[in-house]
Amino acid sequence: MASTVHLAYLCSGRLETWRWRRGVLSPGPVFAPDHAGVDAFADHVVALGRPPIHLLADLVEEDFHRLLLPHVRGRAGRNLLARRLQQQYRETPYRRAALQGREPDTGQARSARRDDIVLMSALTNPAAVQLWTEALTLVEAPLAGVWSAALLYADVPPALGFTQPHILLVTWQSCGMRQSYFQDGQLKFSRLAPPQAECAAETARTRQFLVSAHLLERGEMLHTVIVTHDDAIAPLSEQCVSGAETTFHFVPLAAAFERCGMAPGDSPPLLADALLLHLLARGLPRSHYPTGADSRYYRLWQTRVSLYASALAVAACALVWTGFNVWAYADASISAATLAEEARHFTARYRSAMAPLGPVAAPTADMRAAVLVDRLLADQGPAPLDMLSMVSTALERTPQVQLVSLAWRVEPPPGAAGGAGSEAAGAAAIGREGQSGLPASAAGAESVPSALLGIPVKPRQSLRVEAEVRLARPDARGAVDSMQAFAQELARQPRMTVAIEQPVLDVRPDVKLTGRATGDTPPPSPFILRLELAP
Repeated sequence: MASTVHLAYLCSGRLETWRWRRGVLSPGPVFAPDHAGVDAFADHVVALGRPPIHLLADLVEEDFHRLLLPHVRGRAGRNLLARRLQQQYRETPYRRAALQGREPDTGQARSARRDDIVLMSALTNPAAVQLWTEALTLVEAPLAGVWSAALLYADVPPALGFTQPHILLVTWQSCGMRQSYFQDGQLKFSRLAPPQAECAAETARTRQFLVSAHLLERGEMLHTVIVTHDDAIAPLSEQCVSGAETTFHFVPLAAAFERCGMAPGDSPPLLADALLLHLLARGLPRSHYPTGADSRYYRLWQTRVSLYASALAVAACALVWTGFNVWAYADASISAATLAEEARHFTARYRSAMAPLGPVAAPTADMRAAVLVDRLLADQGPAPLDMLSMVSTALERTPQVQLVSLAWRVEPPPGAAGGAGSEAAGAAAIGREGQSGLPASAAGAESVPSALLGIPVKPRQSLRVEAEVRLARPDARGAVDSMQAFAQELARQPRMTVAIEQPVLDVRPDVKLTGRATGDTPPPSPFILRLELAP
């Protein structure tokens, strides 16, 4: 809701200007409907800075028409409604149609289809409104909309505590006495009578019209709510006496202002003009009547406000982002200063700790590199211990297999040289009886390539196993099964590949098979396996 709303109250014979700010109404100049008054109104709007003008029309030339239309949905229903509205009010652009539910089902054939109830209304004298809207267009001032005083009263009876099905609201404005009839909370009819008209007689005349229009049945109670100032309540109560079909309720105008949320003024109000203006400024409902081309400057104003709001939002986001970056930079600067101070502190401690030790034989960088190499050798350096453990486990599970010799070898990575060095490394490792690690190079010995030492990656290892099968009696099938069992036990180990270089039984075509079927102890059956352990 806007904090400041500029209002123009159009009644018979003049145009009043008002300013609503934070619930307080302030009157402005009044202009006559002539050339001088229109020019003065245009100058007044320009002096205000061309703000959006909300035009409230309280005219006697406002017509209400109730009719029934077939219940049609979608575009066809909208076209039917627009066509019927055009036929009803052809001479004025200020017209509207509102759906008010569907016709109740009374059981009669005509009402079986339950038509839509439509209330059409229009300002039948458009010249009275266009005189002022053209002045706004001439000075390029935005017209926010055109509202009807009768339609604004729809929220007043519930606010005053009246929820009866048939209510006639009677108020006095600058234009005269307005009577608005509400059925089940919906406006059905409104008329403007002269201000000096007798309230009781006008109420009886309005009731007679409602009965003839089939809006009120004979015998139904009509609750007439009269809103006026305190001094007029006493004479009106003597004139308006409740009867069998009409009940009068009197509400002081000040109490009505308070119940509708309007702040009390310095002096007690005499007319309901301020109540209408307050209802419009506080709620700012959608324009009751279309403004057509007269609203183009209002749309431009809305676009300009949207652009200003977007720019303000972008500027606020940029400001927040800049503040966050400044805070992050300050925090990073503090952290960097803290880290630099800690570095100086640890450097001083290191120097004080190293001072009593004297000069060292090797620079610190070389010592750091040596420690790194030692860790790499410990983690990735090849050693036969793992493969020997696997062979030992397999021998325990196949006792008929006896180990003859082992030859351990480190396989260089693809493209790396080091065949002879790998043989020497393997022989040296076996000679140390299974201890992990590689021997240090003796004086004058050939250096071992780094690729064979596990730098930068761990190399593949191979082990050549020479063994023999010893059986209690001659059994060629048993010897083959024993060798196969031994090889399968080794193949179950993770990352282990087993290849048979020489089987226990040579079945090549050019080799002669020999054997004896005696009961003597057979000679051992040798075989050779090649084991490879992937890194």
